[in-house]
Amino acid sequence: MKRVVFVVDDEAVIAQTLAVILNQAGFQATAFDRPEKAIAARAELAPDLLISDVMMPGMTGVELAIHFREAQPDCKILLFSGQAATADLLREAREQGYDFDLLSKPVHPADLLAKLRA
Repeated sequence: MKRVVFVVDDEAVIAQTLAVILNQAGFQATAFDRPEKAIAARAELAPDLLISDVMMPGMTGVELAIHFREAQPDCKILLFSGQAATADLLREAREQGYDFDLLSKPVHPADLLAKLRA
């Protein structure tokens, strides 16, 4: 059975590109350009893995990750970002008891797939 992956990035082309790469690698990946869309979709199909950009308008990837961790504790979470402000958000999350893996943007597909298979 394919692992279900949600990819969330406010830059739709990034989310879609990562979803295509993951689908070609044997995952069942769906792209979302807004965190709220991923939250709504979780009611229909719970993902095994959430991959999210950190810096997004409205809701950060850290806030989205916390939401998924609380609603679905067995969902793996991988965040990625090219922003320096990410460190502060991750530190705040750790202070609340949440620890998430982070990859730097741009994410090379081979690096992403290696991380997911580890």
